[in-house]
Amino acid sequence: MIGSLTGLFLALLAFVAGHFLFAGTPLRATMADLVGGEGRFRGVFSLFSAVTLMWVILAYGAAPHHQLWADAKLLRLITVLLLPIATILIVCGLSTPNATAVGGERAADLPDPLPGIMKVTRHPFLWGVAIWAIAHIPANGDAASVLLFGGMAILALGGMPSIDAKSQRRLGSAWGPIAMRSSLLPFGAILSGRAHLSFAEIGWLRIAGGVALYLVLLLVHPWITGKPVMPF
Repeated sequence: MIGSLTGLFLALLAFVAGHFLFAGTPLRATMADLVGGEGRFRGVFSLFSAVTLMWVILAYGAAPHHQLWADAKLLRLITVLLLPIATILIVCGLSTPNATAVGGERAADLPDPLPGIMKVTRHPFLWGVAIWAIAHIPANGDAASVLLFGGMAILALGGMPSIDAKSQRRLGSAWGPIAMRSSLLPFGAILSGRAHLSFAEIGWLRIAGGVALYLVLLLVHPWITGKPVMPF
């Protein structure tokens, strides 16, 4: 169903609920047994994610426009200021070994299983996605955008404790030191003295990559969405 807010809601429900049900609960093991192992399950789940994400994109593009609040330059400025934080977290998260990631068992065996950005939060990528999604809600103000970005924010924020629970089951006794030396909330472990922040360890090249991604998005955003980014 495409061309209505209901269709967009159903697409988001399939995408978000599918991740919660099949990626972060004991149901994952059951599904893996049904399809013939963890490797095959990852392939099937990747296909499911791609199909439902495409459904979300098509449903969002075809959804009717219902403005909930007026466009305001200040609201767009908030988005512009938050997005560099999101892109830096996303780039650093994707490029740093993470014991909580799929296949992260090898990272858990490293002398430092939580290097760099992982000392800020053990879920930098998801925090980046959450900030990206939340930052887009005030700047748009239409019902379809609230559904889309709200759904993505729920997936990112809700995925963190779900991944922690899955990692605890998967890593067993190795999870204890990881949880002790890191935090779900940004800077939690650092403020409590359980971790030490080092920008050099995070990697200036990674930070620069996050800034570069932000600048690229600024350039292509009007072309992709037809909407200006800068409020001036």
